[in-house]
Amino acid sequence: MASAQTSPTGKPNSARSKARRRALEILFEAEQRDVSALSAMTARRIVADQVINVYTVDLVEGVTAMQESIDEYLQTYSQGWTLERMPAVDRIILRIGTWELLFNDDVPDAVAVSEAVELAKTLSTDESPQFVNGLLGRLQQVKPTLLA
Repeated sequence: MASAQTSPTGKPNSARSKARRRALEILFEAEQRDVSALSAMTARRIVADQVINVYTVDLVEGVTAMQESIDEYLQTYSQGWTLERMPAVDRIILRIGTWELLFNDDVPDAVAVSEAVELAKTLSTDESPQFVNGLLGRLQQVKPTLLA
């Protein structure tokens, strides 16, 4: 078995953690360039000759397919913050975390939340991890009613 690499914080960099980060990069790029996430992912494969992890594809396709519902949930439960007001990185981290939390039964809820918080710690502002944790924690609490 291969040993797990560690991040600068000393935490293991699992294949899924790396896939989440790559999905965030693709979704962020798509939003910034105002192109579809699927075309941004395809461009990375062709132009950069990049191999894209299967879970990255699952995340990008899942978030893209469910984005309208995800954004509605985020808008409803983010107290005092519109989606437009959120930093773009936070918005995309929250979309990935929400998709994993609500629509991917392969990822335990606690893992979906903690992975999103880790992304926020690494890639966003000092306040972002707490915001991401609070919002996804709230969605986790109401998950049974959202999916009923």
